[in-house]
Amino acid sequence: MAEPFSVRIEVRGYETDSQGHLNQSVYLQYAEHARWSMLRHGGIDQRDLLEKGVGPVVLETNIRYLGELRAGDNVEVDCRFLWGEGKTFRIEQRIRKADGTPSAEVAAVGGLLDLKERKLVADPREYFRALAADARAFGL
Repeated sequence: MAEPFSVRIEVRGYETDSQGHLNQSVYLQYAEHARWSMLRHGGIDQRDLLEKGVGPVVLETNIRYLGELRAGDNVEVDCRFLWGEGKTFRIEQRIRKADGTPSAEVAAVGGLLDLKERKLVADPREYFRALAADARAFGL
């Protein structure tokens, strides 16, 4: 299995809550940023998806908080796609401080929505393979 794709992010002061740690909703934003960055890394941008008439959707998300983050902390957010045989796929992500200390784990179930039919496409892997400059980036 290939190493997961990752991006670096610095925690900004306005993202923290009244206790001075990263607001829980921002973890989802970091995860989303890493997913879109991974798509671009693999050669897929939003325009490509729209031209094919599909869009990624998140159907389920679970966050496991492991350690607090504070303003100024630098984090790595990684992303890995895991494929099954159906309409959905799993996305596993870890958020770690620059020194490797775990901060959170994000697990999601996603799919590709046919934007005209408003239903999930039968095989999202087919679309990823067709659109990607490097399908290996997505574990394909």
